[in-house]
Amino acid sequence: MLYQGDAIRMAREADNVVVLTLDLKAESINKLSSQVIGELQEAVTALERESDVAGLVIASAKDVFVVGADITEFHAMFAKDEAFLVDMNMQIHALFNRIEDLGFPTVTAINGLALGGGCELCLTTDFRVMAEGAQIGLPETKLGILPGWGGCVRLPRLIGADNAVEWIAGGSQNDAGSAFKVAAVDAVVPGDQLLDAARDVLAKARAGDLDYQARRAEKKAPLKLNAVEQMMAFETAKGYVAGKAGPHYPAPVEAIRVIQKGAGEERERAQQIEANAFAKLAKTDVCYNLVGLFLNDQLVKKRAKQYERDARTVDQTAVLGAGIMGGGIAYQSAYKGTPILMKDIKSEALELGLKEARKLLTKQLERGKLSQTRLAEVLSNIRPTLSYGDFGEVDLVVEAVVENPKIKGAVLKEVEAAVGEETILASNTSTISIDRLAANLSRPQNFCGMHFFNPVHRMPLVEVIRGEHTSDAAVAATVAYARKMGKTPIVVNDCPGFLVNRVLFPYFGGFSRLVELGIDFERTDKIMERFGWPMGPAYLLDVVGIDTAVHASEVMAEGFPERMGQDGKSAIQVMLDNQRLGQKNGQGFYRYEEDKKGKPKKLHDDEAHRLVAEVKRETRELDDDEIIARMMVPLCLETVRCLEEGIVGSPAEADMALIYGIGFPPFRGGALRYIDAMGCAEFVALAERLAAELGALYAPTERLREMASRGERFYAEAGDDA
Repeated sequence: MLYQGDAIRMAREADNVVVLTLDLKAESINKLSSQVIGELQEAVTALERESDVAGLVIASAKDVFVVGADITEFHAMFAKDEAFLVDMNMQIHALFNRIEDLGFPTVTAINGLALGGGCELCLTTDFRVMAEGAQIGLPETKLGILPGWGGCVRLPRLIGADNAVEWIAGGSQNDAGSAFKVAAVDAVVPGDQLLDAARDVLAKARAGDLDYQARRAEKKAPLKLNAVEQMMAFETAKGYVAGKAGPHYPAPVEAIRVIQKGAGEERERAQQIEANAFAKLAKTDVCYNLVGLFLNDQLVKKRAKQYERDARTVDQTAVLGAGIMGGGIAYQSAYKGTPILMKDIKSEALELGLKEARKLLTKQLERGKLSQTRLAEVLSNIRPTLSYGDFGEVDLVVEAVVENPKIKGAVLKEVEAAVGEETILASNTSTISIDRLAANLSRPQNFCGMHFFNPVHRMPLVEVIRGEHTSDAAVAATVAYARKMGKTPIVVNDCPGFLVNRVLFPYFGGFSRLVELGIDFERTDKIMERFGWPMGPAYLLDVVGIDTAVHASEVMAEGFPERMGQDGKSAIQVMLDNQRLGQKNGQGFYRYEEDKKGKPKKLHDDEAHRLVAEVKRETRELDDDEIIARMMVPLCLETVRCLEEGIVGSPAEADMALIYGIGFPPFRGGALRYIDAMGCAEFVALAERLAAELGALYAPTERLREMASRGERFYAEAGDDA
């Protein structure tokens, strides 16, 4: 054994080929933490001392190759100054350059995921051999940074500027076929043949059949592009990527600039350009929040897996109600492999549900995402029925009938009599209390909420709502089913609106008060969209459905009258009174027409403005920052209340629910990170100023005031994101 550490071992084989194996102890994956980088330096030093080495294979003993750097270290690391970050990256560049400059041919055997720093490590070797099921990529721009360990330098020289820009700016994971097509890897083989293939590549290099020195020279030299080719490769790409990424995500465009600046330089100078740009991006709020979002997502998934460990198997499910929502749930379940019964009381409704599933499958077929055979297989997993005849074999039932407590209560009582003693009942209610719905059930311990967001196939979040009597087994089974459907479940406790809608409706409350002050709702929409929301509040209400919003606001007002009670008629109610339901019937705050793709196109409507003028109480001039404050403060305060009341278990889960459920701007990190970024004391001062005029909806909690006085945060300074 030439080297043995906690993450790396290195041994010489009979043919003088050295195999460096990555195998991080006590972890299921390999990642390039500070500790592992330290061991890699020691291993390379040991290797440089060896004589008569015929070649090097870098391989992994895990199911993955290397998933990247250790992101849990990022917040603490990026808190240091730019000079430290530049020096840190240049040290890693020096280490990777030593691997690239070894006096013998080198090859990486990529057996699984090779992402970020793992991909960059692969790029240091002369050749790369990839298993058929492996994936490779540089996703750093999704964290608000750019590849900082040579990705912006080596990849363009290896696969060409155009392909490198696409990989790096898009942050994509690329399968073996795609990687081979652009020459990112030299061979693709079955996984069990990977190491033999790597050794074969080294043998060919030693025999002179493969010129490894020429490979190195190409990676170390300037890009072979003249001025016109550079302009075509980079300027066009910057415009396209800037339009796609938007103004709040600078990393993709900056990555292109770095590739462009380094294109005419030798290796070390290009690496310096990369390191400088990396350090600048690492210090931005966008990077801080996107790294936090990644860590929060990992925590949410970890907690879901903990529930899943104790969950009973869900092999057969059913959905009650075959409308658009029921059809979407049936499609998602069937597509992910769990057969589902779809029950309704009308044949026409069943056909509507099947039509929804067929429409979604046909889109997948047209995009080449599935075959005709697979389409038929998924459809066969959906069985429409008008009776409860086969419900005795169902493990879990999702109730998705109309959002009316009496109807839901009756349907749930009816289905409970038709299913087995252990069958879980889950209501896809968006606002109605789970305890209220459980009141007439004989087995309330088997009942919980399972709130999907529309459209089901796109929205990643599922709220799993625990009622007073809900058992751990019911929650665990529902979480497991949500994960099996490809969703991110977050467990919350029962209250009107649960977490996401309870937090959303104070935001709509802020909007209604702005309208009463004579603020143009289209202006508010534009301001909030510039702030980072995918759509402004008026547009969002049209998408949600004005009737749905009014119903939900009534539930909220009943549950939280002091904050969410409505004094007089709101603009939303005026829309409903005039049968303007939003996109459902083509008119709400906006008018809608179908575009060429059949999607509703938003248009200005004078009539909507005339109607909204009815609720104006005064005319006030407010600047953009004041409008943002009046929209965001109530949303953030309600998130704080949900955390304090134990409706949600942690800041991470609260923030991820808002990002996944209602499109809270990801680069801002969530409502609680937004408060942290502003500073708790400054946020409380802003809230108190607004509360003096606007009342309880804007009043900070006593606990939040205490946090402000003590200088506390929801998230610790150095990367503690629980």
